[in-house]
Amino acid sequence: MMKMILDLDTGVDDSLALAYAIANPDIEVLGVTGTYGNVTTEQGVRNSLDILHLLEKDSVPVFKGEDHAMDKVVFTRHEVSARIHGENGVGQVTLPPASAKPESTDAIDFIIASCKRWGKELTLVTTGPLTNLATALEKEPEIEHMIGKVIVMGGALTVCGNVSHFAEANISQDPCAARNVFETSMDITMVGLDVTQRSRLDKKATQSWRNLKTISGRLFADMADYYIENTLGTEETFIHDPSAVICAVHPEFFQAFPCFLTVETEGIDRGRVVVDSKKLRASDPTTKACIGVAADLVERELTTTLYGLFKGN
Repeated sequence: MMKMILDLDTGVDDSLALAYAIANPDIEVLGVTGTYGNVTTEQGVRNSLDILHLLEKDSVPVFKGEDHAMDKVVFTRHEVSARIHGENGVGQVTLPPASAKPESTDAIDFIIASCKRWGKELTLVTTGPLTNLATALEKEPEIEHMIGKVIVMGGALTVCGNVSHFAEANISQDPCAARNVFETSMDITMVGLDVTQRSRLDKKATQSWRNLKTISGRLFADMADYYIENTLGTEETFIHDPSAVICAVHPEFFQAFPCFLTVETEGIDRGRVVVDSKKLRASDPTTKACIGVAADLVERELTTTLYGLFKGN
């Protein structure tokens, strides 16, 4: 069973990713680390606790992480994030409040301790800015050689960005952190807009969840429908964050291109993920960028797994 930490800025698609991880029998969720992006870190942590409570998984610990980028003193939320995820991050849906609180240990120390305990067994999936992981590496550099796999939802290598012509939202929030992470020797797979925009979640699927007449089915359908209506404005939307978790357990669904990745941190290219020109002649890159996907398999994996989860809740 894969031992996994989810590093989330818990908005709607992060909630879907968390639910998928909880439902997948091949994943043991060791904990959730909170970051900023779709919402503030504090709101994201609260959303994670409430989602876990809704799914009757209050025992999964949630840890508060960094609340702004490494080179900034405050976090500024993108307007598009508020529009797509709603002010509360979960599509303006009111979730049953969890009584659980965040752990007293912070996210950075939890990541470090987990790397030391589980080593190569540990998979870290990030769906927000990479500040928590970069900060953990800065505090304890040796974990670079301990951790198993890192799956990053973020970036755009062969397509345009979604917050600028070049930049994707997660990477753009903290390009310095992303650069520091990508330029390590860790086994990193980037699941970016190149593939997440090819897989779709539609209202037929969300209606099937609603038809279950369970609390979780109804609330997740409401969240997902809000997200659908405020992204493409059609009957479907992209599968961003869940794609990263699915990639962790089903890498065969994806076509990955081995390359040395880095991130531009200055000028109009700030936040742009590129192949590192200094390493074009270097061999054996540890980073990979997903550039192809069997979208039908990703879509089926997500919707059927969540249907089974919501059927029992």
